[in-house]
Amino acid sequence: MFFANTPEPPYYACIFTSNRSEGDAAGYDSTADFMVELASQQEDFLGVESVRDQNGSGITVSYWKSQDSIKRWKENALHKKAQEKGMKDWYSSYSVRICKVEREYRNK
Repeated sequence: MFFANTPEPPYYACIFTSNRSEGDAAGYDSTADFMVELASQQEDFLGVESVRDQNGSGITVSYWKSQDSIKRWKENALHKKAQEKGMKDWYSSYSVRICKVEREYRNK
């Protein structure tokens, strides 16, 4: 796993936790890769970290300069299309949490 190169706080984190469904996985990996590429092109995007275990449970944290930038990302047309596909075919459950990062500690 790699760590996002975030700036000094404050900034915001969008935490997406999910459980994959056992249904159709067609296009999941390519869509996930495209979403990271698309997010990285959005204004005020700071980085992303993502992991998924062998049972299909995953956590993706994307970092943003503001809550408004997170709202714009949520409303991005291509992202909305991927969200709909995820709800329909790829996830049995998920949760989204938005947090303000006020402090950060690192060991580089």
